[in-house]
Amino acid sequence: MAGLLAANYRSAIVDRIKADDFTYRAGRLTVHLARSFGFCYGVERAVDYAYQTRKRFPDRPVFLAGEIIHNPHVNDNLRAMGVHFLSDDANAADRLGPRDVVILPAFGVTVAMLQQLERRHCTLVDTTCGSVLNVWKNVRRYAEGGWTSIIHGKVWHEETRATVSQAVEYGGRYLVVFDRDEAAAVCEYVRHGEAREAFLQRFARATSAAFDPDRDLQRFGLANQTTMLMSESIEIGEMLRAAMIDRYGEPSLGERFQAFDTICSATQDRQDAVVALLEEQHVDLMVVIGGYNSSNTANLARICAASRPTFHIADPDCLLSPTEIRHRPVGGHHEVTSAGWLPALGTVTVGLTSGASTPDNLVGVVIETLAKFCEIRT
Repeated sequence: MAGLLAANYRSAIVDRIKADDFTYRAGRLTVHLARSFGFCYGVERAVDYAYQTRKRFPDRPVFLAGEIIHNPHVNDNLRAMGVHFLSDDANAADRLGPRDVVILPAFGVTVAMLQQLERRHCTLVDTTCGSVLNVWKNVRRYAEGGWTSIIHGKVWHEETRATVSQAVEYGGRYLVVFDRDEAAAVCEYVRHGEAREAFLQRFARATSAAFDPDRDLQRFGLANQTTMLMSESIEIGEMLRAAMIDRYGEPSLGERFQAFDTICSATQDRQDAVVALLEEQHVDLMVVIGGYNSSNTANLARICAASRPTFHIADPDCLLSPTEIRHRPVGGHHEVTSAGWLPALGTVTVGLTSGASTPDNLVGVVIETLAKFCEIRT
């Protein structure tokens, strides 16, 4: 399937820009590409497996347990190939049988979903990312040792839902924290153990059943959703470690606190690359390409927005004109249309990156569109 994948997702202009020191120049426009962007190995593998599955089973129904990755362009291509999404129909899994082939997405699936598919005797194709499997291994280790798993992640995200199900399956308990503010609330409880009911209410949807903070926050191990902001995961780990030292003393830390590195190297590489771009290059604005439900893309936009005007776009169609752009503001929940986003006169330098679920062909179209817009406004 290599030829079809290349035709669908590669870009000749992106290949040329990579060869030209990740820089594109045309007229008054300069584009600096981050040196690590777009499809990571795990995503590329998952998409490859999905295409191969459709080819391998041409006469059998093929399903995806959920979106293969968080990119509407890729998912729509799979739908066009006749791959059905179980997430499109709440009762679809109940109708599956031995003839059906089900692809497990890169984020993985919950233990309950996997068990349901096995009971239906489906043929399973597992594309779960190795970095996700590493998180699961550590969460299971915590559970088997009687430790609570504290997971830096989004409780509604497919990957985190799959991860917490691993903890429960192995008899463990979990607490999911979304950001520093939530981590600070956990640290406060570890130190002082006050306002129990308020704590339980705040984390009602982010804890395992019958979670008891007085019991379950005495010993815990850390993990994270692989696509979270690396610097935030590290900071949250340090916050929780300090709280345990304050409560129990440093000599007993090893008996009460564990942390294993579960940060995805591809996520880290893309975040490091965009930080380097911002430090090394003058850019007037940043464009970040990727699905709005892509956690790693949203975190790239967060990094950029701290120092530059930043536009997170889902796809090239969001570039409406030289004067208007559709995008989702950092921290926002809805797409908006903004005017005056691209300087109308003089030279313009754009920094560009894309999330791990974004193929190069979309990046290439964005660059070509920017060049056209700047040519129109010269």
